[in-house]
Amino acid sequence: MTAQPLNNRITDILGTDYPIIQAPMGWIARAQLASAVSNAGGMGIIETASGEFDAIKEEVAKMRDLTDKPFGMNVALSYVKGSNIIDFVIEQGIKFVTTSSGSPAVCTEAFQAAGIKVFHVVPTLDMALKALDCGVDGLVVEGGEGGGFKNPNPVSSMVLLPLVRSRTDVPIIAAGGMCDGLSMAGAFAMGAEGLQMGTRMLSCAESPVHSNWKQAVVDARETDTVFLNQQSRPALRALRTERTAELLPLGAFNAMEHFAGVRELYFGGDMEAAIPLSGQVVGRIDEVKSAHDILQETVSGFYRELQRLQGQYGR
Repeated sequence: MTAQPLNNRITDILGTDYPIIQAPMGWIARAQLASAVSNAGGMGIIETASGEFDAIKEEVAKMRDLTDKPFGMNVALSYVKGSNIIDFVIEQGIKFVTTSSGSPAVCTEAFQAAGIKVFHVVPTLDMALKALDCGVDGLVVEGGEGGGFKNPNPVSSMVLLPLVRSRTDVPIIAAGGMCDGLSMAGAFAMGAEGLQMGTRMLSCAESPVHSNWKQAVVDARETDTVFLNQQSRPALRALRTERTAELLPLGAFNAMEHFAGVRELYFGGDMEAAIPLSGQVVGRIDEVKSAHDILQETVSGFYRELQRLQGQYGR
């Protein structure tokens, strides 16, 4: 049975059935995965963090052939400097953008003038307030348990979500630890109106990453990630491998040197070729599922949790 669509401020902005977006993972968040998420009723996102602008243009073109549903883009501001990415995004006629890795001040006004809603990714309350000063339409509030490039002083979603909600009334999308109906219910209880899924989508059936990485996620425990480069930037959360275990004692290192073999890791399945970015939620993922099944089970599970809580504690 198809999960009932959920109507709130996020779905109104996205134009989707469900308030769930897929994280803009470099090299991974491209047409194959993003179209599957959009077709499943969520919001697929095309990445720019890889810095491969020509390839990104091709991926956006592919989206037109793979889905007639809404999709968005992420603008990773530190990785597309010198490109005309802002003009390109506007030309695509999309209505939703997330921004990250820099100040949204450089693009928010231009995007909004073109009718594009802008949500900025924030790991702290201070950064959330600065983004709001720039006029963004909403926030992606990202807890430190999430995978990928992180703030060196991570704050968990359990603390960060209600803190940011207490200081703002803009729509919030929760990221970090989000993978199912239970986490969705918890995030909504703390003030979110949408979810961003990264590791859960990295390991889904339509993800382009090699099956070795997907299986490593399925096999991992909640303690099988490491937090690296805490005394430098970017800090990273990744799966524990021989490479990342050796890097763990180092307070600071050149993180980008360890992404030279990213294609061998992502698409060749060599888990030691680079750093396999993943969140602590690996401990809650025990099966590779399609994007459709993930969204359906998440939203159905969300409604079940609401009913359970109402039945147990309602008056």
